[in-house]
Amino acid sequence: MNQRITELLGLAVLAGVSFQAHGKEEPSSSPRVYENHLKPVADPAARPILADHPQFVEPVREVARFEAPRLIDDPGADLEVRAWRFSYNARGIIEVPNRLRSDRTAIIVVHPWGIDDGQGWRTPEPAGVAFQCTPAKNRIVLDHAATVINPFLKSMRGKVALVAYSLPGREDPIRSKLYRSFRAQPSDQDRETGRRELKARLESFRYRGNPIPSTITVSSGSPTIEYFRRFPGLDASDAYDGPGFWQLPIPVMKSIEVAPRDVVIYDGEGYPALRDFLKRQGIRHVLLAGYNTDMCVCSTTAGYKNLSQDFDVFLVGDATIATFPAQPTPRFATNTAVCFAALNLLITQVSWIRPVPADAVR
Repeated sequence: MNQRITELLGLAVLAGVSFQAHGKEEPSSSPRVYENHLKPVADPAARPILADHPQFVEPVREVARFEAPRLIDDPGADLEVRAWRFSYNARGIIEVPNRLRSDRTAIIVVHPWGIDDGQGWRTPEPAGVAFQCTPAKNRIVLDHAATVINPFLKSMRGKVALVAYSLPGREDPIRSKLYRSFRAQPSDQDRETGRRELKARLESFRYRGNPIPSTITVSSGSPTIEYFRRFPGLDASDAYDGPGFWQLPIPVMKSIEVAPRDVVIYDGEGYPALRDFLKRQGIRHVLLAGYNTDMCVCSTTAGYKNLSQDFDVFLVGDATIATFPAQPTPRFATNTAVCFAALNLLITQVSWIRPVPADAVR
C-alpha cells in the first residue's frame, strides 16, 4: 500500500499537480452562503475609480456606489484586491473587497505585440494596418505599457505565481528560443540566439503594401454597398500588409521587460491548453491586462470570456486599452469597454492590488 501511494504521488508530481504550496492550507471548494448585503458608499468622491492614469483611461464618474462584503477570502491570503462591478438591478456600482493567495494568482497580459517599437516588426506602408493600426496610435500603447503595465509586472513578479503574455499564432522556432512556453524553458544561450534570429527575420521583411484605391466602381442604385466592400474601414489582407506579414514571429513589445520565467501563451494552441496549464500551476485567480479591451482581452484564447469559466478573473482596468478609431486618445473608449465588461466581471486597478497587512494574514 505504501509503495502504491508513493507511485501515485510520483505520477502527480510528473503531471504538475500541486499539493499545498508553501505549506499554506488550500482554500475549501465546498459551497458557502455569501451574504449579499449592499451598503451605500457615503463619500464616493474620496475613493475615485480608475483615476490614476487619466491620459489612458477616463475615470469612472458614477456616483451611485455600494459596498459589499468580501467575496474571495482565501485562507492564508496575502494579496488584497479591491474590485467593482456594475448592476442595473442594484442601480449602481458594487465595490467588492477580496483577499487572495498570491501563490494561486497569475497575471496575464493579452496581446502586448511588439509593433513599431524598434524590434523590427513595423506597420506596413502606405496603407497597412497592425495592432492599433496606425504608428501614432501604436506609440500611445507603447507608452502605456512602459508607464503602467511594465511597472505593475515588476512590482508583482516574484509575488504572484505566474506572469504570462498571450500572442497570436503558434510557437515557432524563433519564439521558442526567446520565451518560456507550456512545454519548455529556454536557456540564456537560447534567448541570445533567438534575439539575433528575431532581429534578422523581422528586419528582412519588406513592409510595403498597396495604397488605398483611387477609384471604386459602385452601383448607381446603392453605392454604399460596393463602396464599403471595396474600401472597408479595416483591411489587414495581403493587399495592404504584404504576403507573409501575419506569419512573422510577433514578439512581446519592447516596453515590457520579459523575465526568463515569464510564460508566453500562443492563441493557436487554444483555450483548453491554457486552462490545463494554469490548473497544473495551481492557479485559481487571474489578474488580466492587455490590448484591446473590447476585442482581444475579451474574446481571444486568454480573454476573459474563456478564463472566467474556470478562474476568478479581475480585469485590471487601467492596465488595458481599448480600440479607439476616430479618436486621438483611448481614454473614453477604454472607459466604455471596461464599464461594459463590469456587467459580468470584477474590475480592479493597479493601485487597488496590494499586500494584505501582515497582522491580518490568517
